[in-house]
Amino acid sequence: MPRSAIHDRDVSVERAVRLFWSRGYHATSLKDVEQVLDMRPGSIYAAFGSKAGLFGKALERYSRAISEDFVRATEAVESPVEGIRHYLREVARACAGAGGSEAAWPTPGCMLVKTVLELGDEEPAIREQANQVLAEVESLLTARLSEAKARGELRPDVQPRRLARLLQAQIMGLRVFAVRDVSPRAVRELGEDMGRIIDPYMAQGGR
Repeated sequence: MPRSAIHDRDVSVERAVRLFWSRGYHATSLKDVEQVLDMRPGSIYAAFGSKAGLFGKALERYSRAISEDFVRATEAVESPVEGIRHYLREVARACAGAGGSEAAWPTPGCMLVKTVLELGDEEPAIREQANQVLAEVESLLTARLSEAKARGELRPDVQPRRLARLLQAQIMGLRVFAVRDVSPRAVRELGEDMGRIIDPYMAQGGR
């Protein structure tokens, strides 16, 4: 595939992320896709197969950004626990429109959460894709918490995957909360408070 074609495809997928995140899957018509991507219907189907195919590629792009943001934020500091706290603050800042890759896109709500809630039993392949990505995020959290436990930051009895699920539920709630008519400060404060959820799980003297 020529380099220009690859670039054009990447640009189209990036635009599709913004479009689907802003409007959702069902509310986005093929006409909307044509206008935003500046492509004819035949070109869209040739490149992506269908609207669902394009959405799948957009979800892959969004998911990759989520993983990259997690790794970047959690590895910014040596301590795994402090890295997770830093990530929670970064998510809150992005949702509040104060920076981060998500802040460059239309709304603070999570595209993954929106997809799972919107599609229900419709488009099972896309729903399964979104659920798989959420499972991967849970695994990223679990791995970092397991590292924290191995380093003695967390109590020996802590179950990393169980704590990861608690934190992921908080993150999903934060993204939904940020859609409300609340101040950016309230969203950022919630990110700080979420970081304190880990406190009871810390080893003696590990805070």
